[in-house]
Amino acid sequence: FTSHKISSLNRHVKTHSDEKHHVCHLCLKAFRTATLLYNHLNVHTGTRPHKCSDCDMAFVTSGELSRHRRYKHALEKPFKCTMCKYSSVEASKMKRHIRSHTGERPYGCDLCSYASKDAYKLKRHMITHSGEKPYECSVCQAKFTQSGTMKMHMLQKHGENATKYQCPRCSTFIGRKSDLGVHMRNLHSYMAVAIKCSYCEAVFHERYALIQHKKTHRNEKRFKCDQCSYACKQ
Repeated sequence: FTSHKISSLNRHVKTHSDEKHHVCHLCLKAFRTATLLYNHLNVHTGTRPHKCSDCDMAFVTSGELSRHRRYKHALEKPFKCTMCKYSSVEASKMKRHIRSHTGERPYGCDLCSYASKDAYKLKRHMITHSGEKPYECSVCQAKFTQSGTMKMHMLQKHGENATKYQCPRCSTFIGRKSDLGVHMRNLHSYMAVAIKCSYCEAVFHERYALIQHKKTHRNEKRFKCDQCSYACKQ
């Protein structure tokens, strides 16, 4: 990678780093850059600022809009399969398609016999082993294993394109007044039985306060190997 701008180079270098300093205050998911965090927040609020000039579709990120325009409005598909009639506007899509002919599945699970044609599907599969549900609805706190399932839930249960109501206790925006009430009860109501932090001895009577407190533990490596110096967060 080369660039005439130092800012572009700095952004590119971040793609090689595992450091994620930009944290969503609603679900605690972390991102490498402020732009990625901003795009993520649009998912919570339902904001779709990137509008297609050729149709009525709108998208959360500029990347989604760009892909939409290539697939729906571009007439040319320059990448063509030599084994069938399939063609694509993206080289990466063609590379995955070729594997459907060759049978190649280079991304294998270390815990079972599952193997995939692409890395994303393997990552999604690994959640079936951990039981982790990293995607949480900002309105009702329902949890999901996949971001797509969470987005569908938000559209079906809480969806309205126009954001109308802002929580008076945090920066969350809610599409419907009834959902704002659910959000207030789940995150900001007083609980007679305090919840203890899973990382330390602190206790809280409000779920939102506990979520904010847990951010202070994000970079702690609490789990230590008893046979060497290795330590990790999870």
